Amino acid sequence: MLIRRPSDVRPSEITPEQVYRDRRRWILQAGLAASAMGLSGWTDRRAFAQTTGVKLPAARNGAYVVMDKPTSQKDVTTYNNFYEFGTDKGDPSSRSGRFRTSPWSVSVEGEVLKPQTLSIDDLRKLAPLEERIYRLRCVEGWSMVIPWIGYSLSALIRRVEPTGNAKFVEFVSAMQPDTMPGLRVPVIDWPYVEGLRMDEAMHPLTLLAFGVYGETLPNQNGAPVRVVVPWKYGFKSGKSLVKIRFVEKQPMTSWVRAAPHEYGFYANVNPEVPHPRWSQATERRIGEDGLFSPKRKTLKFNGYGEQVASLYSGMDLARYY
Repeated sequence: MLIRRPSDVRPSEITPEQVYRDRRRWILQAGLAASAMGLSGWTDRRAFAQTTGVKLPAARNGAYVVMDKPTSQKDVTTYNNFYEFGTDKGDPSSRSGRFRTSPWSVSVEGEVLKPQTLSIDDLRKLAPLEERIYRLRCVEGWSMVIPWIGYSLSALIRRVEPTGNAKFVEFVSAMQPDTMPGLRVPVIDWPYVEGLRMDEAMHPLTLLAFGVYGETLPNQNGAPVRVVVPWKYGFKSGKSLVKIRFVEKQPMTSWVRAAPHEYGFYANVNPEVPHPRWSQATERRIGEDGLFSPKRKTLKFNGYGEQVASLYSGMDLARYY
């Protein structure tokens, strides 16, 4: 069965809506073709991921706690975007059970004086683990409140001693073709790549996370290690990291490469800048889906403006979205 991929025409030559429709149509075609050819993993729903993990002791850091009610553990672990396992919200929890997280190591490389490869155990021991309750805002217009476990990414950055040429940090996610059925559909160019400016990566809010709800990360939430950047849309927080690179030039991140009219490098939560196809002024909090539950107003920088707005002083946030 022939699958026709969307045109390689530059997004600037066609409308964002056409880009979006072409991409979604191609995803559907690929899924139907995979099913027809009997490719295991695309339609196999038996590879259920764990919804609970191993206990991960951590003291709560009261300086990083929002007053919002945390989203239920069930919602946090069953409503996910992790396209390596599929594009539906339930795909990560139903298809990631065979994903291998042990042994695991993360390579830290590039413009650093002390490049190194650290095992997951070494990473967890690098700094004291703490629980932080952060808001999560997805670019799609929904949100959660999640109790993460980890420590500031800056602890790792200081350990490897970046050179003066290190202006950005690039995060590369894992690729396991035999356990990640979504890799068979090039929604984006795999592996998944994200990035931060160096001052963003060094900010105390930027978290290297190993757990959620007092336990190790489930596969569907980015096990065994991910980054969490709470003032940015969720796609900026790379999951299942295998490489952290320090680079001089702004990295070409996955969604910027796929759809630059829709997703910018900075991706700061901003109710004043709409997505090309929907407003960002309000959000739907997962777990508050009752008939009479109103949408919430989206807060600029997801409510973390007091801590991070100075990072963008003088920048046109509608241009650098």
